[in-house]
Amino acid sequence: MQIIQSPQLNIQSIVESLKQGKTIVYPTETCYGLGCDATNAQAVEQIYRIKQRPEKKSLLVIASDIEIMKQYIEWSDTLDSISKKYWPGPLTVIVPAKNEVILPKGIISDEGTIAFRITSHPAAREICSLFGLPLVSTSANISGGENLYTSSDIVKIFGNEKYQPDYLIDAGELVKQKPSTIIALKNGKIKVIRQGEVEILGEY
Repeated sequence: MQIIQSPQLNIQSIVESLKQGKTIVYPTETCYGLGCDATNAQAVEQIYRIKQRPEKKSLLVIASDIEIMKQYIEWSDTLDSISKKYWPGPLTVIVPAKNEVILPKGIISDEGTIAFRITSHPAAREICSLFGLPLVSTSANISGGENLYTSSDIVKIFGNEKYQPDYLIDAGELVKQKPSTIIALKNGKIKVIRQGEVEILGEY
């Protein structure tokens, strides 16, 4: 695991690494995230190995803007309203994927849905913008562990593991925030899956 100090971060270099199938730990608006190119099946499989995550649990993704995600998901008036109010920010939405979309197992769930949000973190947003594709954004920990907010904790957790992230973008200690709120959207109605940083209730 190569550690990159935030002041020395070269976004273009990170993007090229993502294109080559590498995995990264990076700061987000909630905690440190573990990610890769969400369209690269081998990279996605490596995320599961690193995180020791059950394969039946799908991964959420982030993007820099909604236009990127519109290529993959079924857009709706309800989602449009939600996006204008809450994005960019820590609200993850689970919506149906377009029928013709082909993405790796783990990005599209067994139910045919994708979980995503539009990130508000400057570094994550810049990486996503230059990359131009969805980026996996699962919490950078071993599955079931606590969210991590310092680079030293990341090193402690993954340093002796067989499977490790390729790069750690060290942004220091992040402000501790709740995880993103997760909602499922179907037929114009929302179901709160996890109440997090964003308070959202009822129908939309």
